Amino acid sequence: MKTSASPRPRITVLGIGNLLWADEGFGVRCVEALQQRYEFADNVALIDGGTQGLYLIQHVQEADYLLIFDAVDYNLTPGELKFVTDDEVPKFLGIKKLSLHQTGFQEVLMLAQLTGHFPQRVLLIGCQPEHMMDYGGSLRPVVRAAMEGALTEAVRVLETWRAEPRQRASPLTDEEAVTLPHLELDRYEGERPSAQNACRIGDERILARRV
Repeated sequence: MKTSASPRPRITVLGIGNLLWADEGFGVRCVEALQQRYEFADNVALIDGGTQGLYLIQHVQEADYLLIFDAVDYNLTPGELKFVTDDEVPKFLGIKKLSLHQTGFQEVLMLAQLTGHFPQRVLLIGCQPEHMMDYGGSLRPVVRAAMEGALTEAVRVLETWRAEPRQRASPLTDEEAVTLPHLELDRYEGERPSAQNACRIGDERILARRV
């Protein structure tokens, strides 16, 4: 007598960060690129988590397996990747705060643990940023290059999780895309003004520290 196959796990792939602050957009850019290149089984959800913090709790609680992309400051070489798994992820994010969004997401993970609805498997793919303080800027070349290694590892893991990744057969529509059309990486890079014209650096008379 044949036994029925176990149901496929509910898989959530989450990109965390802010596209408008240079390398902090790493996580969201990874999810965007993953969706542009691959299609997945119906049990997989790709989400631009942005800086939503506690609003992401339901996505974490509903996932059996959770894969997270994020920019993580751990005093590594810019562009270096670090992989953290399962119960170590909330602890890791609490070691050194990169930004307010990271504080909020650490709280999401800890709350999911407290409620007893924490994913069975968690993988954080973190990248050391090079530069953050560039409002309206984009990924630095070394961080953008690191996306390839991050995506390769993500696809490998997703295959073992039965996400069934396969090369995308048809282009995404604007309605399907995880990021808004005007924020898509190539368009964002092509249309954004220079640092000088956009005044992204700020006024040093205001930003300078008082002695």
